[in-house]
Amino acid sequence: MVNWKIGDEFNPAKQLKTLYYIYFVITIVFAVLIWFIPVVIFVPLFATIIIAIPVLVILLFVLYWIPKFYTTISYKLDNEEVEWRRGVWFKNTGIVPYNRITNVDVSQGPISRMLDIGSLKIQTAGYSNPNQGWGNPSEITIDGVEGFEELRHIIMDRLRGKKPAAVQIFEETPQEDVKDIQIKILIELVEMKKLLQKISKK
Repeated sequence: MVNWKIGDEFNPAKQLKTLYYIYFVITIVFAVLIWFIPVVIFVPLFATIIIAIPVLVILLFVLYWIPKFYTTISYKLDNEEVEWRRGVWFKNTGIVPYNRITNVDVSQGPISRMLDIGSLKIQTAGYSNPNQGWGNPSEITIDGVEGFEELRHIIMDRLRGKKPAAVQIFEETPQEDVKDIQIKILIELVEMKKLLQKISKK
């Protein structure tokens, strides 16, 4: 049983690294051996060696990269937001306030199910992250989690206690500004109506 605590940083389960290795083996079998075996059979030895060297270098690099990448992944649930970090050479960090979250889905494939881990896909709307601008829907994923259903409930409980960002901003706006906004919206609607009427007459 995982003991989730608000404010504590946590890492994915060790099974996530195992999952990466399994995907690596599957990739070798279905994306490398399927064409490399005929090369060994039908292509001269010298040409085969020339082809094999870069392939071997790439595979060794991936084997080196998997544990490195795994150690960089971390997550943290604060009172106000979800934070994630990852990246070996290029560090990526993201912060999503609870009041920006629209949904939290659980994802678990057959291999993940065997390893007893899952992923939480946190969907957001209108939030700026390192890869997207304001107003674009985005999604972050908490990968390799044991007790993922419990973690989902914790996030959803925090989410239920937060007002949606649009409501929160509107409520915090002074009444004078709210009236100005309403007038501007009304003017825009009138202009749109006129434009639609002109289009319909043509």
